[in-house]
Amino acid sequence: MEVINSDFGRYLEDFKQNTIIKHWPGKTITESDNNLFSLLTMNHHPVHIDQHYASQQQHGQVLVVGTLVFSVVVGLTVRDISGKAIANLNYSEINHHGPVHIGDTLYAETEILSVRESKSKTDRGIVKVTTKAYNQNEESVLSFSREVLVKKRPING
Repeated sequence: MEVINSDFGRYLEDFKQNTIIKHWPGKTITESDNNLFSLLTMNHHPVHIDQHYASQQQHGQVLVVGTLVFSVVVGLTVRDISGKAIANLNYSEINHHGPVHIGDTLYAETEILSVRESKSKTDRGIVKVTTKAYNQNEESVLSFSREVLVKKRPING
């Protein structure tokens, strides 16, 4: 019987500049997701938790907490980008392009901007990426860049 191990993450050598990775599956944001995140993070703004209040505001419905959207999108990329990471070094240029509502499904894609070996340690390198997130209607909702410290492939593996 053949046994196949599913790979989780990529080694430094697996990243190629100018490659776009489409992450799958997406994640549908539920009311429970938004309420729990609001409670955990102490974000009690009524636009996130009060349907009546939100219905009288600009978007006419509850808005999903922006940091939840960011967290989910980062999570969508883990298998492909940071699954073998030593650390996320930084996040930058975080931009919210459009609202996310309860019931929206988030999808993401990441472009590899650069790949370089570490200057101080030979077993790792830095991958710079930009990630874009869309809803089920292919409307842009979020983008950000980050640098990830990633292991090199082991010599014996």
